Amino acid sequence: MEKRKRHNYKNLKIWKIGIEIVDDVFGLLSEFPKDEKFGLRSQLSRCSISIPSNIAEGSSRTDKSFSHFLDISLGSSFELETQLIIACNRNYIKKEQLTKIEVKIQEFQKMTMCFQDKL
Repeated sequence: MEKRKRHNYKNLKIWKIGIEIVDDVFGLLSEFPKDEKFGLRSQLSRCSISIPSNIAEGSSRTDKSFSHFLDISLGSSFELETQLIIACNRNYIKKEQLTKIEVKIQEFQKMTMCFQDKL
């Protein structure tokens, strides 16, 4: 049986970056057209929130299970990146804003994959 080793998610750099990404996304969403409230805006808020939330939820599980939650978090980060590209193509955000958040998302992705490898 695999030993349970609880990770304090609030101390994990990947969780902290996830929280920053949520804050960045919510800052961008304030600029979206109001008629996008239930479309792309809703999708962006949900998948950004999913990133740190899955890290937190998985942190109390076994390492194998935690790795699964990190996979979900990573998937949400790639989904978020795609949705931000769509938002940029629709002129809801500027290219510079997209580039700035993409750098953070890609940093998150690299760090998370490295962390998974060490579990």
